[in-house]
Amino acid sequence: MINRRHFQLTAAIAALAALAPLGAAQAQTDSMSKIKERGTIRAGVKYDTPPFGFLDDKNEPAGFDLDIVRKIGEKLGVKVEFVKVTSPTRVPLLVSGNVDIVAASMTHTRERDKAIDFSITYYTGGQSLMVASDSKIAGLKDLDGKEVAVQQGTTLEKNIAAAAPKAKVTAFKDYNSAWLALAQGRVDALTGSLNILQGFLKDNPKFKIVGELFSVEPFGIGIRQGDSELRDAVNFALQDLWTSGEYSALYRKWFNADPTYPIETWP
Repeated sequence: MINRRHFQLTAAIAALAALAPLGAAQAQTDSMSKIKERGTIRAGVKYDTPPFGFLDDKNEPAGFDLDIVRKIGEKLGVKVEFVKVTSPTRVPLLVSGNVDIVAASMTHTRERDKAIDFSITYYTGGQSLMVASDSKIAGLKDLDGKEVAVQQGTTLEKNIAAAAPKAKVTAFKDYNSAWLALAQGRVDALTGSLNILQGFLKDNPKFKIVGELFSVEPFGIGIRQGDSELRDAVNFALQDLWTSGEYSALYRKWFNADPTYPIETWP
């Protein structure tokens, strides 16, 4: 009798274990149906990182990331609601369900992949340096003993520490704060993704970008772990944007150049 009960209990546990992943998966994929029901996809975006996400002259959210999300919304047949995020808050807000996706100049890393899923790479950039136009800093080799501003909670912070170990790295809560430190002469250099630095440089001719790129930054759209239905929908939308030419048009609009890397497409 004991053996029989033991067998029945073991079988019951095994059955529950087999059903648990299905229940978890169902809970995750519900996000797609919820988006369709409410008719809106909530996207976490930055308001301080031109040209990816910022507030324009009319104090309206604008940028490359936002235009990409608007196009994704069109492909899904829903409206878009933008929610302000920062580098430290973008993953927690996604995991907690406050947003459905995050399009916030976020590099796809193995560490972040432990907490969330990512779309295919929709933009590939690299890290560079910005200094005052009269600065003698010409690249990483000149940073010994110099103070470099960087945005905290990003791959940029780790990259500059490794690339210039003798520099004094000062992390700021957002790009605007880091840029202001350089503009006011409180730091010797600002490091960030090249196109973001170019966004700040656009209206500030008293500064320059120096040196070569010293990292590769593949940006992905963040999606909750296991949310495969939504991830597929985002991936298909990105691929459709590439094949239709819409992606290239948006890229030229914000970066004044043709895309350097194609978006991965599947047959």
